[in-house]
Amino acid sequence: MYSKRELQLLVISDVHLGTFGCHAKELLHYLKTVNPQTLVLNGDIIDMWNFSKNYFPSSHMDVLRHIMKMASRGTRVYYITGNHDEMLRKYTDLQLGNLEIVDKLLLNLDGKKAWIFHGDVFDSSTKGYAKLLAKLGGKGYDLLILINRFINRVLQLFGREKMSFSKKVKDGVKKAVAFVNDFESTAAEIAIEKKYDYVVCGHIHMPQIKEVTNDNGSVTYLNSGDWVENLTALEYNDGAWNIFNYDKDYLNLIHPIDNFEQEDIVSKILAS
Repeated sequence: MYSKRELQLLVISDVHLGTFGCHAKELLHYLKTVNPQTLVLNGDIIDMWNFSKNYFPSSHMDVLRHIMKMASRGTRVYYITGNHDEMLRKYTDLQLGNLEIVDKLLLNLDGKKAWIFHGDVFDSSTKGYAKLLAKLGGKGYDLLILINRFINRVLQLFGREKMSFSKKVKDGVKKAVAFVNDFESTAAEIAIEKKYDYVVCGHIHMPQIKEVTNDNGSVTYLNSGDWVENLTALEYNDGAWNIFNYDKDYLNLIHPIDNFEQEDIVSKILAS
C-alpha cells in the first residue's frame, strides 16, 4: 500500500478512455497514490470521437469510478471539455457535488492566476471537413499505437529502450513542429495580454513547463501531456509546478500490468 502524496492541484488531460492506446491501468495506479485538493481533467478524458460499444474495458471504467470516489471524498474536480469529448459542452456549468463541467477555468494559486483550457480552440483540424479527416485518422493512430506497444514489449525483453513511432513521425514533420510552436506561442501571448501568471493546456500531447517572454511581459506555459504516449501529469504544490512522468517516476513501483487484451484487436479497430 502506497502512502498518498498531498497535492494542491493535479492536472491530467488527453486520457482517451475508450481507445486502445489509453494506459488506463497505469493512470489508475497513479491516481491511487495522490490526494489532490483540486483535480482538473483538462479535456479528451473520454474519447467520444472514437467511442465504440465493442471496446470499453473495465480498467477504463475503473478510472471514472475512482475519479468519482475522489470527488465524494472531498477533492474538487473540474472536467474541462476538449474536442474529443465536445459533446459534454452542452452540459457546461453543470455541477454535481464536487464535480463541475466547464469549458475553461481560472484558478487562484497562492496569489497567482492560472488560466486552464484544453487548447483545441487553436486547432483548425478539429473543425469542419478537417474534423472528419481527424476522426478517420484516429483509427489509424490507434493501430499505430497498438503495433508500437507490441514492439516495445519485444524491445524490453532484450533490454532495449522503448520508442514511440508517433513521436518520431511528429518530430520528423516540419509542419507538426511548427504547429506545436505556434500553439504554445499563441496560448502564451494571449495569457500575457490577459495578465495571467500561468497558462495550462493539453491537446497536443506534449508535456511542457517553460517561461515565455515577449515585449508585453512573461507567463509560464504548461502542458499536461497525455496518457497514450507520455503518461504525464502536472502537479502543483507549495508554489511549484512539476511534470510527473509515470515511466520515469514510478519505474520501480509499477505493478505487473496485465497483457493487453488480445481478442482480435486489429480487426476490432478496422471494423469499429
